[in-house]
Amino acid sequence: MTGSRRWWLLVTVAVGLLLISIDMTVLYTALPTLTEDLDADPSQKLWIINAYPLVMAGLLLGTGTLGDRVGHKRMFLAGLVLFGIASTAAAFAPSPTALIGARAFLAVGAAAMMPATLSLIRTTFEDEHERNIAIGVWGTMSVVGTALGPILGGFLLEHFWWGSVFLINVPVVILALIAGAVLAPGDSGRSDKPWDFLASVQVMAGLVGLVYAVKEATRPGREPLTVVIALVVAAAGFTLFVRRQRRQTHPLIDFALLRDPRILSGMVAAALAMFATAGIQLVLTQRLQLVMDLTPLHAGLLVAAFAVGCLPSGIVAGSLVHRTGPRPLIVGGLVTGTAGALLTLLLTPGVVPFLGIHPGHPLWITPGLVVAGAGMGLAMTAASAAIMGNAPAHRAGMAASVEEVSYELGSLSGVAILGSVLGSLYTATVHLPSGSPDAATRSLDSARTAAAELSPRQADSLLDAAHSAFDNGYTLTLLITAAVLAAGSVFTARRLSLPTPAPTPAPAYEEKEPAT
Repeated sequence: MTGSRRWWLLVTVAVGLLLISIDMTVLYTALPTLTEDLDADPSQKLWIINAYPLVMAGLLLGTGTLGDRVGHKRMFLAGLVLFGIASTAAAFAPSPTALIGARAFLAVGAAAMMPATLSLIRTTFEDEHERNIAIGVWGTMSVVGTALGPILGGFLLEHFWWGSVFLINVPVVILALIAGAVLAPGDSGRSDKPWDFLASVQVMAGLVGLVYAVKEATRPGREPLTVVIALVVAAAGFTLFVRRQRRQTHPLIDFALLRDPRILSGMVAAALAMFATAGIQLVLTQRLQLVMDLTPLHAGLLVAAFAVGCLPSGIVAGSLVHRTGPRPLIVGGLVTGTAGALLTLLLTPGVVPFLGIHPGHPLWITPGLVVAGAGMGLAMTAASAAIMGNAPAHRAGMAASVEEVSYELGSLSGVAILGSVLGSLYTATVHLPSGSPDAATRSLDSARTAAAELSPRQADSLLDAAHSAFDNGYTLTLLITAAVLAAGSVFTARRLSLPTPAPTPAPAYEEKEPAT
């Protein structure tokens, strides 16, 4: 393949990954608007966000193997088609349930695309130096997409209805389809490669059960039996998955990889970095709009300060990791992220005074976000190096899937746990003035809707109480984020100080991949 064609293919697959990443966060700024239009309750709000990373995390391990079987070009193009169809369905969803289903379908297309994008880069760029540059560009797209999502969502909501945040995907998908069909090298796949669909179903059942248990456990008026049933389903799904993987000749994941403290620490750091990123962006974008009355676009631009810190620190970490090793960068990144989360809380206007200063303008939060982003950039880059640099050659593809799943699980758990805490603490601590509608106890969105039907004096009293309750949840979520990052820094510091195990030889049954 000629040099220019290779780089145009990189642009094409990078656009595919950009779409996947944008849709992880594009709803953060659109959530208050679509919640009002679709009358979604707090539980439905979280499922609208979580359906996407949940389904994707469950399918990623299996779709990489399926790509080996049917060909990565076919998987990329098929993923784009599914992504475009699901985006259209989501844009015109008439109810929260329909939107949740469309988001789940969207994740199927994303899961088909994501492993194929990296595999096409690996097979197309034969020169090692060029390949490293291409993979670097590929990795940067995830951070750019995550940061661009809230801004794009805010911009579209300034001019169009909430469905436009999905419909904008369609023309991009069409262009990527044409470019991918022309530029991507054809490959027929390897029919002898197994595809373990059942394992993907098992791990997804475990994830759905666990997320549902978290939501139910943090919901006011919870039913203990429902939580127990969800936990039983989660335990059964994960147990069956682990047993099946240990029996398989070609497992989706070799648990021997986790014996290497560097790989395990990289997975933990990757998950925690995305936990903090998703959690901070979700709760902050809601507060900026619902409490401080910022437009979706302004909220998205402010939250983009996270990427301002993340991108340069990630580049610096990439240039240093081969000299320092992953330990100081992972641990230092998580510690810096802890400080950034606390600083964001202290500098959020109207929450707590900071050294006698009472921040009044939203711009005050940007230093905290920049610090938090810088820490996450260090941790994520070093985590990727720890995972991919220490996996044996015959497990490189598997290690890539494990890394991607770690990111998705981190994002999923951040939204599920922190979003549930935010909603449940609001309901548990809100003290509305007498005569307020009962619906205002559901969420701050509902309180704002109820206040619009009251007199100005009653509305002010209602919103003051609702804002105070929301800030209780906001404060606790950022404190939890800081505590989780601090605990992660201690864990990774200890694990990375352990001696590394001897390299594991490739099993006799492993076949060599054909030369590319």
